[in-house]
Amino acid sequence: MKRLLRISFDIFLTSFTSIISWFFIGLIIDKNLTNVFSLTYPLQCLMGVIVSIFGVGANISIYRDKNENAGVNGLFYGVIVSILLFGFITFNCERYIAFMNMDSTIYLIFCRYSILQILLQTILQLVLIKYYYSDENQKSNRVVVLFNSLNFLVLIIAALITKDQLLSSTITLIALTIFDVLLLFKNFGKIDFKLNVKNCFKYDSVSCSISIMFFILYLFGFSNSFAFGEKYVVAITFATLVTDIQWDITGAIKTDVKIDIVKKTFDYEDHLKNASKLVALLIISILLVSLLIYPIYQPNLAVASIFISLHIINFMITPVSEIKLCYLELEDSATKTTINTIVAYLIRTVICFLPTPYCTIIGQMCSSFYEFIYAQMRYAKKLN
Repeated sequence: MKRLLRISFDIFLTSFTSIISWFFIGLIIDKNLTNVFSLTYPLQCLMGVIVSIFGVGANISIYRDKNENAGVNGLFYGVIVSILLFGFITFNCERYIAFMNMDSTIYLIFCRYSILQILLQTILQLVLIKYYYSDENQKSNRVVVLFNSLNFLVLIIAALITKDQLLSSTITLIALTIFDVLLLFKNFGKIDFKLNVKNCFKYDSVSCSISIMFFILYLFGFSNSFAFGEKYVVAITFATLVTDIQWDITGAIKTDVKIDIVKKTFDYEDHLKNASKLVALLIISILLVSLLIYPIYQPNLAVASIFISLHIINFMITPVSEIKLCYLELEDSATKTTINTIVAYLIRTVICFLPTPYCTIIGQMCSSFYEFIYAQMRYAKKLN
């Protein structure tokens, strides 16, 4: 439980800092800027793809492929891919905003800032995964505290002093870039450029596939939902703000489970008990945060309640699905588990094209129950 909580703390602080930063930027500069959080939300899924292959997969490769340099090699390739990918999106930022049915004259500067911040967070996550698999959780906690403190303080102080979007975002990005560069210098060891990318994908193929499907889903789903007007943009942003940290934290369950599986110390009942306690705390926090910030955003109560209620139901089935799918991926068949995940998210993606502002949450529920049923049936068959 201790390791699970340490990993959860890293995720919580990163997500919380991001959300609270957007909240204050909206108060200090322009309230519309809070919507940038939803605007660039799909791009966080690309971070998930990179971290899955070059972070998780590469570090599992140390144990499964006996490649002692796989973690460092993964870090090197992950940084290169991140720079190329997010650099390209930043260059085409105006087209991205137009595709999402939002106004580039309002959101352009901070949209670029958000994309580059995701790039820097991706590099941070690659380093953190390396720490997790090296049992350096205290070090990861310190790095996360420093990065997010720097991120929040520089951005907010610069915004308060300058009241200028370009200047405050530029100063913050320079500070975070210096931090990441120093962090990389400390963590780059021997690089021999040998990395079995196919195996790295296989070892975390479920999470990687989910990130890819999430990117498609949110890219088209949010674009679809935003077209229904401001009422739904505000409600979706509100629901995303009060559940995003919690969904990010559930990723700690997979990290914790996979570390024990590859190190041959996996205990299903123990992991389920710990994960259930964590999810119960997350659901309570969703309700508390919703009550706290509702007077600030004042979304349509009925619309926001539908989104949040369905999120909570989804949280309740998450521990069983996540633990069993991780086990099946590494101990049964990565191919079959990944195909199942792709089918689940194809269902979810198709639903996101429905002509309704609730398309994303309906799709989420359908895919989650499909995965829950598959995990139950396949896990029982594996044990028998």
